[in-house]
Amino acid sequence: MNYILNIETTTKNCSVSIAKEGKTLVCNEIAEEGYSHAERLHVFIEESIAAAGITYRDLVAIAVSQGPGSYTGLRIGVSAAKGLCFALGIPLIAVDTLQALAAQASVASGLIVPMLDARRMEVYSAVFTADLESKRAILAEVITEDSFQEFDETLYFVGDCAEKCKEVLTQSNFVFLENIKYPSANQMSALSYQKYLKENFVDVAYFEPYYLKDFMITTSKK
Repeated sequence: MNYILNIETTTKNCSVSIAKEGKTLVCNEIAEEGYSHAERLHVFIEESIAAAGITYRDLVAIAVSQGPGSYTGLRIGVSAAKGLCFALGIPLIAVDTLQALAAQASVASGLIVPMLDARRMEVYSAVFTADLESKRAILAEVITEDSFQEFDETLYFVGDCAEKCKEVLTQSNFVFLENIKYPSANQMSALSYQKYLKENFVDVAYFEPYYLKDFMITTSKK
């Protein structure tokens, strides 16, 4: 059986799942105002493996959410995933964080826009079809009333940016699914299994998270 451990720590949600053939068996997660990933992650991993009735040796791969997201959260998740891969001698799978977030939206048509808060009116965003195919690459951008004007389809916005963005993004084809805030290891299960079947692995030694931080750097006006 192909059991995969999925780790998601890019936001306030510390999330772990055990999946069998792409189906989630167990998911442990908690979203707190203060990041508790360092304290919670390894506990969740142990509890999830026990609840699934397997051992570490039953795992065929470790999947980690690759970002963008919190710098500290990414480092914690990736470090844990790498350590397990080295110890168990199994491959590492990197899953697109925004695609995993978009996967929580079940829509028949239109486009899904996952957005994660950066600061002020800045967000990390991407655009996916209802089938989770990439429609527009990941961007770090400042949201204005002109954002996403190039799309005529219904846009379903998900993520933790609704409160600050819905006052600006007011087009009639813009819909905010405010109950979907954070990416979860639950939706990583199917995505990581697809990559496992294709042997789409990353180098355990050299893999780095996708920080996407450059846009925050400003130059002096002097």
